[in-house]
Amino acid sequence: MKRLNLPTYSFNIKSENGRRLIFDPCRSKFVLLTPEEWVRQHIVLYLSNELNYPLGLIATEMAIALNSRLRRCDIVVHDRRGAPAMIVECKSPVVTLSQSSFDQVNQYNWALGVPFLIVSNGIQHFCMERKENTFFFRKSFPDFDYLDSQS
Repeated sequence: MKRLNLPTYSFNIKSENGRRLIFDPCRSKFVLLTPEEWVRQHIVLYLSNELNYPLGLIATEMAIALNSRLRRCDIVVHDRRGAPAMIVECKSPVVTLSQSSFDQVNQYNWALGVPFLIVSNGIQHFCMERKENTFFFRKSFPDFDYLDSQS
């Protein structure tokens, strides 16, 4: 898999029936290792290991209802009260982040109303924070204590 613009972590990867699988600690199971999943698992460990997010408050592939249709958010982080506080949209490292990437995470936010949005392809990362009903770009991801204090 491609080297990302995130710290390097040790992952539990195995082959089964000719497919490579990676262990997702949030879902507690092995999932197909796709380029997007590679980014997702790096971000999960970055949030947990570097920014002190409890794994128990991170949900991957979380289903939401949007306009009577079922959608799946790549990552949703909850605050200490269990309320959604951040949505992370992950793309493959070969995907150029575009307006449609931001539109997608914003649509998910219509259902959840979180104060933080992140879009990443593992190479580029964009983090936005809502202040007074307007999102502003941040220079870095918030650590868990800051996220929890803002939700």
